[in-house]
Amino acid sequence: MDFGNESVLVTGAAGFIGSHVSIRLLGLGAKVVGIDNFDPYYARELKDHNLKMVDEAGGDFVFKQMDICDTQSLESLMKAEGVTGVVHLAAKAGVRPSIEDPVGYSLHNVVGTQSVLTAASSAGCKRVSAASSSSVYGNNEKAPFSEEDSVEHPISPYAATKRSCELIGETHYQLTRLPVAMLRFFTVFGPGQRPDLAIRLFLNKIGRGDTITMFGDGSMSRDFTYIDDIVAGVLASYEKIDEHGYRIWNLGSDHPMELHKLISTVAEVVGKEAIIDQQPMQPGDVNRTWADLARSKSELGYGATTSIRDGIAKQWEWMQSNVELIHKAGG
Repeated sequence: MDFGNESVLVTGAAGFIGSHVSIRLLGLGAKVVGIDNFDPYYARELKDHNLKMVDEAGGDFVFKQMDICDTQSLESLMKAEGVTGVVHLAAKAGVRPSIEDPVGYSLHNVVGTQSVLTAASSAGCKRVSAASSSSVYGNNEKAPFSEEDSVEHPISPYAATKRSCELIGETHYQLTRLPVAMLRFFTVFGPGQRPDLAIRLFLNKIGRGDTITMFGDGSMSRDFTYIDDIVAGVLASYEKIDEHGYRIWNLGSDHPMELHKLISTVAEVVGKEAIIDQQPMQPGDVNRTWADLARSKSELGYGATTSIRDGIAKQWEWMQSNVELIHKAGG
């Protein structure tokens, strides 16, 4: 695909993944139309910094503060900017907070996704790639997790909203023939990662010599995936989805790591011993995630290239280079 001919709307462009995707698209010559509503889930300073990085990448970048549930404004923006396709990454994030605010998560994630798809069709877009989540697999006993596995038993409102978005995407394709890719992200990390996620929290607290909280006995495992690998998968899905119409793809690393090993790896990178406060497992947390990448490899040419340790080292380097920003944003 010649991205120089593409005008891509990126929802959630001020976020962690959205800003990285925007930078990569600009580097490929695409016009990027970014939107974000600056949800207060974490500090505005971090999102402003992300947008600054996108601006400094150069290229044709337009940004608007906007709520994805405002379908009419979305459609008008798409038409005005000649948008040809959408990378939909905006959502209320986090498993545990969704238990406290299931209504808010349903509104922004489910209704918001329908709004984006409706606007995209009305504006004549050619394709949509949208973020789903590995959380849809719940506590499936079979591993690794394949796109063909049953995902009818989510254990958090967040997971339920993401599975709902997948069904909405499939229904929308059947009705409109707008190609829709749904991407199941597996625990994304790297420079600019959200401050509430484990690797960022562990790096920050171990670096300061503070106690970290470990939920469970340390045997819980996650398929951690470096941001550059996720971005490559997103763009591959954007290129390939018109060959499939509607498709779900896993984007992970296929190398899950147990929590106790993650903590020791972070401590090794930081060069300090971890002080651990062990607490019971939290409601909504799954025991493990593990991506089966057979479909993504075959159909997208996708494969993770950055190891967990190397990715953590790059994230730690970024944090050390942005100490003032991190302190201002509260961690």
